[in-house]
Amino acid sequence: MTSKRIFVTGASGCVGHYLVETLIQETNHELFLLVRDPDKLKLDYNARPGITILQGNMREIEQFSDLLKTMDCAVLAATAWGGPQEVFDVNVVKTIRLMNLLDPERCQQVIYFSTASILNQTNELLKEAGEIGTDYVRSKYVCYRQLGKLAITPKITTVFPTLLLGGDKQKPQSHISSGIAQVTRWIGLARFFSANGSFHYIHAQDVARIVRHLIDHPPEPGESRDLVLGNPATTIDQAVEETCAYLNQRIYFRIPLNLKLANFLITLFRIKVGAWEKFAMRYRHFVYQNPVTPSTYGIPTYCATFTDVLKLSGIRPGKPHK
Repeated sequence: MTSKRIFVTGASGCVGHYLVETLIQETNHELFLLVRDPDKLKLDYNARPGITILQGNMREIEQFSDLLKTMDCAVLAATAWGGPQEVFDVNVVKTIRLMNLLDPERCQQVIYFSTASILNQTNELLKEAGEIGTDYVRSKYVCYRQLGKLAITPKITTVFPTLLLGGDKQKPQSHISSGIAQVTRWIGLARFFSANGSFHYIHAQDVARIVRHLIDHPPEPGESRDLVLGNPATTIDQAVEETCAYLNQRIYFRIPLNLKLANFLITLFRIKVGAWEKFAMRYRHFVYQNPVTPSTYGIPTYCATFTDVLKLSGIRPGKPHK
């Protein structure tokens, strides 16, 4: 496979660590990694030639204008989670600016990371995401709507990760993985409730495998360039049942958890819930059409079951995490 010059943002994040490690170990592509703090990059980027660390900030992306014009591919995984101004500046303004700095004649593909939270159950834009979503969700909604206006548009592949898992001693944890241990502490109570809801999930290692494949095998003409990344949908009840089986917790009965009961528990435990979270409680089924995993491309899936989720999160079988 011909070596490519690849510009990567977000290399020091959860997905970024898995992605860069995969590209270093499994390809000979020349990588240019944009990071604010190189000390946060906990992988061996000296393992082979062709790895360049670019210390900088997405908010100052113009300083790499000349370099960007020489890129064959760009993988845009960087995102901001802070205050509204930074979130929209990084996730929208500077992300679009970076794409405009690429040479549409030379650059073969842009792999842009969005989020499945901005899509409805038919993989179209979810209007509530743009109206009452968190700053992060709304920024991704706004950015996606602008992608069709760029010179590089025909070469953009947008990936929409569902609930993202990942992290270990060498890699930062995702927001979801960091909370799994806490959730299992409540399994003794949760097993007695039944909730009507469903979701997809995917591990960052599987995201890395998919992106690594896409870099060398972009979607063919006529194929969709919008890809939802996630294992087949799992219901909340199925997740609880698998967790109980894994932790040897018997389920004797289950009380349906309707919206009124949920609101009562929120009030009882003084849980802070915003407009987006209230919408999610009503919407319940965050499911999508044709979700993609590594197996879609004939590649083994690293985390395929909810039991795998628990194992990879460091939860020991037989008893709840303490």
